[in-house]
Amino acid sequence: MKTILVVDDEKEIRDALSGVLRDEGFDVEVAGSAEEALRKIDARIPELVLLDIWLPGMDGIGALKEVQGAFPDLPVIMISGHANIETAVKTTKLGAYDFIEKPLSLDKVILTVEHALEHKRLTEENKALRLRALSKYEIIGKSKAMMALKNDIKRVAPTNSWVLITGENGTGKEFVARNIHLLSNRSGSPFIDVNCAAIPEELIESELFGHEKGAFTSAVARKKGKFDLADKGTIFLDEIGDMSLKTQAKILRILQERSFERVGGTDHITVDVRVIAATNKNLKEQMLKGTFREDLYYRLNVIPFHVPPVRERAEDIPLFIDHFLKEFCRETAREALTVNKEAMEILLNYEWPGNIREIKNLVERLVIMTPSNIVTPGDIPLYIKGAAPVQPKNLFGRTLLKEARKEFEREFISRKLKEFGGNISKTAEAIGIERSHLYRKIRSYGIEQENLV
Repeated sequence: MKTILVVDDEKEIRDALSGVLRDEGFDVEVAGSAEEALRKIDARIPELVLLDIWLPGMDGIGALKEVQGAFPDLPVIMISGHANIETAVKTTKLGAYDFIEKPLSLDKVILTVEHALEHKRLTEENKALRLRALSKYEIIGKSKAMMALKNDIKRVAPTNSWVLITGENGTGKEFVARNIHLLSNRSGSPFIDVNCAAIPEELIESELFGHEKGAFTSAVARKKGKFDLADKGTIFLDEIGDMSLKTQAKILRILQERSFERVGGTDHITVDVRVIAATNKNLKEQMLKGTFREDLYYRLNVIPFHVPPVRERAEDIPLFIDHFLKEFCRETAREALTVNKEAMEILLNYEWPGNIREIKNLVERLVIMTPSNIVTPGDIPLYIKGAAPVQPKNLFGRTLLKEARKEFEREFISRKLKEFGGNISKTAEAIGIERSHLYRKIRSYGIEQENLV
């Protein structure tokens, strides 16, 4: 049963309100002063407070400030017979849900109470949904770099500043973008994800700005664009570095003007959108090559964030593995799976060119394919075991320079092949030798040829 606290110095009003509220199924507490009301709230927080402004001792406005300071989610409805519009505005600015004048209409009181309680329910529901969303997009990591990134997200999220996120594929740039949104004042509004690389150039205007019915052959009805859908919320422009120059110009226009016209339309549509962009490319290099607009770069790069690759935060690898083990064991309804010390050492020595995405895929494979409840080195794929780095002491332990050079060269080629996804041509070009020469070295060193192309 929901409890309502009625605070008024007139016993007749306390009795009248208590009677009608009890008839509606509420549990009612009463107080004749602000001081008594604050003591009762401290002892047992009600669902709602009906608070008179004119009270002996501390007045209702003072009590409202105390309640809002200690219990900001507690709805308070102010009541008074001597108030004016200025007082009503002041109390609502201080956080009161509503204001009711005396003489009281009991029907209006009941309606206002119901609305306040419904508003509280929706607020609590939104908070719960927000917490679940934050849990889903939790940024894992306790390394120095990741702790700094998390702190920066908390600092920047409440603002409306635009953000540019850089980092390799699979590092979690989208998670950073979603955390910025969920921790912002726009969290109750849409988060619209746009993969810029996936939209054909001929459809980009329609996708981003929408179109009117009949704008082109297949436009059988009006369609809202991504910017329109993101109004009051956040738009995430992923892979911004893969857009053509023509598309970049169209994006720049809406970022500058904050308004647009739908394809086939004439009305100017104004939007309030926070822009977060992400890329795995070096945009400064692209600007020098003339493939990315300098004005767009500086428009987007208000707050720069960089998500480091996994190889630069090896201490986070066990956290990722544990997180994904629990997730996939839960999804597949199998018993808990653990990784023994030797297997973990192998995983820590691997450089993870695919970053978090690669870790997640590997753990899913281990959960499905590992026969026992302990992952051992025998359960780990060869391409990972073969990538264990050569330690300097092994090289210096060689008697002959020729042996040390050979061991280093094998390791160097193995790492470069993984860096380029097993592509022999790209690897050969990067390290400055002929493709055929590289292929002969791969065979002579017995380098694992799985996934080589």
